[in-house]
Amino acid sequence: MKKYKFSINGNPYSVVIKKLSDDQAVVEVNGSEYNVDILEEPVQHKTPQLVRSRAVPDSESKQIKTKASARPATSGMIKAPLPGLVLAVMVNEGDEVKVGQTVVQMEAMKMENNVQSGRTGTVTSVNVKAGDSVLEGDVLVEIGG
Repeated sequence: MKKYKFSINGNPYSVVIKKLSDDQAVVEVNGSEYNVDILEEPVQHKTPQLVRSRAVPDSESKQIKTKASARPATSGMIKAPLPGLVLAVMVNEGDEVKVGQTVVQMEAMKMENNVQSGRTGTVTSVNVKAGDSVLEGDVLVEIGG
């Protein structure tokens, strides 16, 4: 049962739909009941229409400013990003490496991947060699400060 309030030519009407079928409806208008023939079926929209109110920023809200944090110190352990096969080791123990320098080449998921150093330092340990199979997270190379 649906209730509506209408104003027609300034006159208020309270309408209650009591029964609704394909071609007839029983409605109550200001306490009087009427049988109504439906001549035209209302158009049904397949996709619902969203009506949103316009968002207005609150004048009292404060904007918070943040400072860029310093880049976190990375661990000296360079780990395998994916399980795969080591194709080449580009560094030896004692070598100096810089941030972004390729230290190991791997094949993972049928693609060649360059594993790069996340820090500058000296290679303290090389834990793999060409042809080794590694799992995700295995330590490939260690770099000291």
